[in-house]
Parts: sequence; structure tokens; C-alpha cells
Amino acid sequence: MPSIAIIGGGPAGLMAAESAIAAGMSVDVYDAMPSVGRKFLMAGKGGLNLTHAEAMPAFLLRYGARHHQVAPWLASFSPDDLRAWAHALGIDTFVGSSQRVFPKEMKAAPLLRAWLRQLRAAGVGFHMRHRWLGWCDDGERHGTLRFSTISNPGGEHRVRADAVILALGGGSWPQLGSDGAWTSLLAARGINIAPLQPANCGFDCAWSEHFRERHAGQPLKSVVASFTGVDGREHAQAGECIITTNGIEGGVIYALSAPLRDAIAANDSATLHFDLAPGRDLQRLTHDLAESRGKRSLANHLQNKAGISGVKAGLLREGLSTEELGESARLAGRLKACPVTLTAPRPLSEAISSAGGVSFSAVDESLMLRALPGVFCAGEMLDWEAPTGGYLLTACFASGRLAGSAAAKWLGSEGLSIQGSRRR
Repeated sequence: MPSIAIIGGGPAGLMAAESAIAAGMSVDVYDAMPSVGRKFLMAGKGGLNLTHAEAMPAFLLRYGARHHQVAPWLASFSPDDLRAWAHALGIDTFVGSSQRVFPKEMKAAPLLRAWLRQLRAAGVGFHMRHRWLGWCDDGERHGTLRFSTISNPGGEHRVRADAVILALGGGSWPQLGSDGAWTSLLAARGINIAPLQPANCGFDCAWSEHFRERHAGQPLKSVVASFTGVDGREHAQAGECIITTNGIEGGVIYALSAPLRDAIAANDSATLHFDLAPGRDLQRLTHDLAESRGKRSLANHLQNKAGISGVKAGLLREGLSTEELGESARLAGRLKACPVTLTAPRPLSEAISSAGGVSFSAVDESLMLRALPGVFCAGEMLDWEAPTGGYLLTACFASGRLAGSAAAKWLGSEGLSIQGSRRR
């Protein structure tokens, strides 16, 4: 029976194992951590956002410049297919008010447990605490895989497999296993790797000490953030975010993180404009704020006439002089377009996900590395990114399914030569 070694036990690797063993392959999964699916479990701590119910044309556009490459994955394993797959494991799902799809229990652990039971029952082998070190150049068809293990301190465990699927993740959350160490191993084999960068991340900005002390940790709710990207395109996102000691993060920021990151790389900074009163137009705000405030303080005036208080009022005051705060037209204009300058993305280790990775020019349509026949890639280690909202997980599942079935198909077409190499 042809053998497939899968390195990485996240959603992409586990889905590759499922599709490969269903095709009659012998499958073993290797992971550096003590257990599989650690980042998956962490993602589900606040409610596992499995996928999204958005219509497919809009869904695909969430993958930005890579939507053409991701489209075939989702054509074979769509968001609806993912929900049906979860249902077959005994996990029912529902569509939330934002069209995000969640398991009814809102947790990742029940799904992962059911999935692992099914994979083990099907014959998938699991090998934990196996850190991949690359290949031995021993004359074997694809080289022998090298692993360090705690059971053999200072030594190596070596594995021969007829095909390999790499599903090692990106570079975010390294404490959960995705440390990006594989980039140097593949680069040494001539594989084109786009540098890993933070995605779905927060950003630094220079708050005043007063604002930082009063508002760090507070949510900035019901806002619309907008800015102009380096390509001249206007970007806007409604929702909320959180003020941090160093800057700003949260849903609105994550959704815009890719073009913001590109703008900072090109110009050393990017300026977001927040509409702090999206339900009111500029003319009405200007009129209301121009009314005499009598003995009321500015804070009370903003609260009474514009519904602005707390962190929004604090943000409004950042960078404005006392005189400017007294000008109703300027105040109203700033309420509708309050500037916040971002100076750098937060470090990759803090990001929810990463951009960059194995270039699509380095793989064929089956996700096999052109320079290493019989070696496939899946999941976040490929050069694509997506916002949160279920888009990341959906593409990871779909790419793993494609890689697993493609590896099995490739082994089927290569069967005679594999058998011949074993006889030799």
C-alpha cells in the first residue's frame, strides 16, 4: 500500500489525511506539538467561526489577489460542503446574524474529538513530538524525512514515505506550533518563498500618555474605518475595535490589515479615518454642535448633541488644541473623519494569521511542488491570506482535501515506478 507522510496536524493536515486514507493510502501524521489541532482549539475558544454563509462570488473576493488560486479549492470543497462534513461528524452548525457559521456548541473541541476518532478508526497513524528537520540526501526517490523526537534526544527518527504533504502552517502563534521554521528548509531546496508577514493583526500608533492611560483596553464601538490604499482604492469597514497600549486591534482593523500593511511598507505609515458617529451626517452634526452649550462642559455638550463620550471623546481630543475643540465645524468634521496614524503592524508572533509562504509559481494545480515531485503543500504555508470570519479555516480545509486526494492520485499514476524502486 503506498504511504503518505503528512507533516502538520492542523485543519489542513488532518483534512489531507482524511482524503488520502479514503483513497486507499497508508497515512501517518507527524506534528511537533504534544497533540494536534492546538491552534484550531485556540481559535475556537471564543466560539469557533467555522465558515461563512456569504454568496460565493463575494466569498471568493475575500482572498484578495489570490482569489483565482483559491477558487478551485472551494469549487471542490465549498462552505456548504464543510457544513455537511461537520454534520456527518455529529456537529450541527448555525448561521449567526453576521452570516458567520458556528457549531451549535460554539466550541472546537467536540468537532476535533469526533474527527480524530474517525481518522484513527480509518487507520491514520499519529506521531506527536516529531519536529521536522528536512530530508536526508540518501538517494531515495524523494529523500528520507528527518525528525527530532524527545524519545531520542540528540538523535533523529527517519521516515521513508512514497509521498509527503506539508501542512506546517504560517508563522503566527509559534507557541502553538506554527513557527515558520520550514521556510529555510524549503528555500534550501530552491523553493520560492514569499517572506512571512503578519495578517489579521493589530497596529502600532503613538497615543498620548493621557489617552493611553485612560483608554487602553477599551472597545471603540459602532465606527466606520476608512483609508486610501497604495493602489488608490478606497477601503472601508464598519464594526468595532480595541484601543491597546501600543495602538489598535480588533475586527475592523483585522479586516483592513492587508492593505494597511502594504501602505505602511510603501509609505512608512498609514492614516485611518474613523467615522465616530456613522448614524449622523456632517451637516446635522455641525448644526447641533454649533448650539450654545451654556454652562455645560465640552464633554457634556458632546454627549448631549452628538452622543459622543468615553473613548470616542478621548480619540476626538487626540491632536486637537483647546481652540480647535471650540470650533463646531472642525469638531463635526473630525467626528466624521477622525485621523489615526498607524506606524507598524504588530509582530508576526502576535498576529492571528500570516501572509506570505510558498509561492503559487512553485506548485502546480494539485499543490505539488514543481521542484520536488511527490511533495505537496496545503493550508496557511501557501502564499495567500484572508480576513477572519471563517474564510481562513474554509480555505485551509479545502486545500488540505485537495492535497490529500491529489497525492493519492499521483501515487496511483506512479504506482509501477514506486513498486520498482522498492524491489530495488
